[in-house]
Amino acid sequence: MGRQSLYPEEFRKDAVALYRAADGKRTYAAVAADVGVSGETLRTWVRKDTARNARSQDRSTGVDGTEADELARQRAENRGCAVRRRNGSSNARSCAGQPRISQRR
Repeated sequence: MGRQSLYPEEFRKDAVALYRAADGKRTYAAVAADVGVSGETLRTWVRKDTARNARSQDRSTGVDGTEADELARQRAENRGCAVRRRNGSSNARSCAGQPRISQRR
């Protein structure tokens, strides 16, 4: 568990909202200087807020633990297929939905 933040939650939310309101026209450092924190601190707050919003979006769209687990399994499988394709493995054909080539002796 991390340490307690020096800044209240409301202050952090306001700083993130100020950065997002700039709509890419101002840097983290410029917005952070206005509110009196470092650019890296503001970037961390924005990143955490984005992740929090993504999690709440997943919950509202019905992505539950089992669906998330299945997505993670499929992503891992796809990464493995990409590695096999790069290495020229005969199993790479099965990743592309084609039958494996049997080894003939």
